Amino acid sequence: MAIWQGRPKRKPSGGRLRLARKKRKFEVGREKQFTHLGAPKVKMYRTKGANMKARLLMVDTANVVDPKTKAIKKVKILTVKTNPSNPNYVQRNIMTKGATVMTELGEAVITSRCGQDGVVNAMLLKAEGSS
Repeated sequence: MAIWQGRPKRKPSGGRLRLARKKRKFEVGREKQFTHLGAPKVKMYRTKGANMKARLLMVDTANVVDPKTKAIKKVKILTVKTNPSNPNYVQRNIMTKGATVMTELGEAVITSRCGQDGVVNAMLLKAEGSS
């Protein structure tokens, strides 16, 4: 069964909605595919208007910005520390927006949507060696 992102069959009150039309192709969603830690792998998707969306399936580097110096560096991701989306994502090294990752510079929080933007941008929280 396909993932459908159209109108529901019920009102917020619980009453039944009688839909005036069938499902449309543009309302079909996609299966979840997570961004894991590993050798870079990107999957391209065609979206509405013949535009393209890059979905990161695997990545091992991130563009990390240091808020003190405003410098941006491309650094290696070592592991996923926390993920507010789902605690089980930490064990599986799945990265989403808001996840805290350990990099060569220190802990950083991901600010980009990896499954939509095709890039991992992060902001440094704690530098390595400082407490």
